This record gives sequence, structure tokens and C-alpha cells, in this order.
Amino acid sequence: MKTETKNIFKDLSEVDIGTIIEMALSDHTSFSEIQLQYGLKEDQVKELMRKNLKKGSYRSWRKRVKTFSDRREFYK
Repeated sequence: MKTETKNIFKDLSEVDIGTIIEMALSDHTSFSEIQLQYGLKEDQVKELMRKNLKKGSYRSWRKRVKTFSDRREFYK
């Protein structure tokens, strides 16, 4: 993980992290909306999710995001 990513996570409160996870899990919130509110890029959101979800939950989330993004032009 890059140093800049560590610093961004360090600056986030537990409430912010919980909110970002909720937003990322939602099918109605895009990565660009998360970036606008919290300044995290897609890769950083994925890293945050990987660190804070169980392995199986993270895999399921990534599979769902990938599946839906293949079907829809503008998903996440």
C-alpha cells in the first residue's frame, strides 16, 4: 500500500470509515460520489474495503461490483 493511502486512512474517523463502507456496499452510490465526499479514489476505496471486511464479504462485494459494471455502462 502506498504511503499516501496510509495517511488518508489515518485521517478518517471510525464514523467516516463506516459511512464509506455503507456507501460502497450500496448499489446506488458510485465511486465518483465517494470521491467527491471523501477524496478517496476507486483503488483506495477497494483497499479500505479489503482491510475492513471479512475476506468472503470482500470477495462477494468485488464480484457483485464487477458483474454489475459489466452489465451497465455507468455502475460504480
